[in-house]
Amino acid sequence: MTVKIARNGDVELAYETFGEEGGEPLLLIMGLGHQMLLWPDPFCEALAAAGFQVARFDNRDSGLSTHFGGPQDRAGQQKWWQALLGQGKPPYSSVAYVEDALAVMDALGWGSAHIAGASMGSAICQMLAVLHPQRVRSVTAMMTMPASSSLAALRHIRFAPLFKLGGRRYTADREGQVQRLVDVFRLVASPDGSFDEPWAREVAERCYDRRPFDPAAERRQLAAGRATKGTLDVGRITVPTLIVYGENDPIVRPSGPKALLDKVPGSRLVTYPRMGHNLPPHVWAPLVEQMSTQVRLST
Repeated sequence: MTVKIARNGDVELAYETFGEEGGEPLLLIMGLGHQMLLWPDPFCEALAAAGFQVARFDNRDSGLSTHFGGPQDRAGQQKWWQALLGQGKPPYSSVAYVEDALAVMDALGWGSAHIAGASMGSAICQMLAVLHPQRVRSVTAMMTMPASSSLAALRHIRFAPLFKLGGRRYTADREGQVQRLVDVFRLVASPDGSFDEPWAREVAERCYDRRPFDPAAERRQLAAGRATKGTLDVGRITVPTLIVYGENDPIVRPSGPKALLDKVPGSRLVTYPRMGHNLPPHVWAPLVEQMSTQVRLST
């Protein structure tokens, strides 16, 4: 797969595409701290086979895209919970993620596109649909809740798994950091045994070889969301909106997607058993079908 570069000012954004030019444009936006490889290759290929031209990209501060930091970056020196509470000043706000997504679309020559996001990526999708409605054909929000910087939004999150992972220590070499990411993937997966460890290890190795994990970068991404004050009026989203939730999601409570469903007019909620805060193989085919329905609803 050939990695290409889009530019938003001085920020470089690494992206890849699947499918033929002229297909239905679909932009995939990944969540906090993760690289675009977390959109599984077979899932992207299945979307391409269904008629989409798919683009996935590394958010700023992840993967092969531009990283921020340095000794003057206060947010990068904070602990994750300090970033969550919005203490310190990050080098960018969450609006920059929207601008980055638009830069990738511009590089592809897409005047508008279907957009799909996972976790933090779903919040970026919501912001994009509200701030730039003319650029969005439909929204698919996965592992999601209404986008908001309000502390009240924290009621939709289960914190126990996050604290559990934060208590573990790993060596800084390749072996230790690959194992750390495998453990992250296992933690967010459904506990029913559907976790695909060979896939997780392969992707963890690829992620490490592209760029080793930087905890300060993840904290900057987290702080960016808290730096954007107020609650987004997702009731202004008018395009077809699909909300996807795993019935065994260990991070987002069921109240999160239900709250988004209540706020976005005409939105649809689909839930999948044996799905956690991830995209296990058994949901790919039905999810591709649901996302194809989004195309029909948007025309």
